[in-house]
Amino acid sequence: MKELTKTSIIGVIGAGTMGSGIAQVAATAGHTTVLLDTNSTVLQKAEAGMKATFSKLVEKGKFTAERSTEIISKIKFSSSLMDFATCDLIIEAIVEDLTVKQNVFAEIESIVTPDCIIASNTSSLSITSIAAACSHPSRIIGIHFFNPAPLMPLVEVIPAITTGELLSDKVKTLLTSWGKSVVLAKDTPGFIVNRLARSYYGESIRIHEEGWEGIPAGQKGFATIDWALKEVGGFKMGPFELMDLIGNDINYKVTETVWTQFFYDARYKPSLTQKRLFEAKRFGKKSGAGYYDYSATAIKPEPLMDRALAEKIFMRVISMLINESVDALYLNVASRDDLDTAVCNGVNYPKGLLKWCDEIGADKILNSLVALHETYLEERYRPSVLLRKVAAGKTKFYS
Repeated sequence: MKELTKTSIIGVIGAGTMGSGIAQVAATAGHTTVLLDTNSTVLQKAEAGMKATFSKLVEKGKFTAERSTEIISKIKFSSSLMDFATCDLIIEAIVEDLTVKQNVFAEIESIVTPDCIIASNTSSLSITSIAAACSHPSRIIGIHFFNPAPLMPLVEVIPAITTGELLSDKVKTLLTSWGKSVVLAKDTPGFIVNRLARSYYGESIRIHEEGWEGIPAGQKGFATIDWALKEVGGFKMGPFELMDLIGNDINYKVTETVWTQFFYDARYKPSLTQKRLFEAKRFGKKSGAGYYDYSATAIKPEPLMDRALAEKIFMRVISMLINESVDALYLNVASRDDLDTAVCNGVNYPKGLLKWCDEIGADKILNSLVALHETYLEERYRPSVLLRKVAAGKTKFYS
């Protein structure tokens, strides 16, 4: 497998928001880039959107007009797979459907050179399962960008169990040269970010469903939980605001995928609240309604600004988040540093969860989880083996 360099030709399949963003990143880094979509309407929209984006960047002084023209000229907008024949790296960014991805990868393999690396931008599907459809699985790897790709610094690199031994390092080196913050994750459901972040959404929904500690019903309750986690935890966005921004169609499907791939582990179980919003097509901002109403006449709900309640909400949610991160470290999903880097650069948490555990104290997190487990008698609240060890030894993750 040859080295990936500045002269490597990059292919991106899928000209939606994510695929277009990845193509923009690659072209900005100096690569000749092929952006492919079989839907001509989507392709035309992507090209128009790219030009509009760079026009705004020029207006803001981020790029000169010459530089903008140079970057766009490096992107070939194509509807023919044959244009991938000379690519050195292809990144797939299409629908989250395993069968569809497997079929596309098998088709790509029939066109590209033996040295071409083929990657998936999947957020939750198994890279090993995708690679299983290929004749040369050693060149298949996961490269997961976060939306919007040009702005979000994090990229997760995920080798399948069949991925060539040196491929991860080659891909990491290339992505780092693109200015990205790169972390390495084991091929497990949700990788790092979409695994660790489940509790931020799931536990917050659970608190609301219960009306826990007097949480109001409806949008006032959502607003109260959002306010609590921003006020006490310093999160930039509350969970309900964030789900509406991401899209409740996407968030629900990722939650469902992670849950089923973990053999229905209770820690990742979706809620009926999520499912009903999905069924009602209340996807959030993009549909005009989600947990909140985004219509022109909507009145923004006021949170219940009770500091004592907010601290209880924060402790319950942060305990679940930290426990998940500690367990991911225990199971070698990623290194300590990569786990903390991922949540800071992938979902904008104010600090790494393992560092946060050190600050709060592993014993306090453990006591919080034990109390929740005793209350609910659910596996959802089982403390990680590693958390128990750290709490008992009074040690920290960072010296």
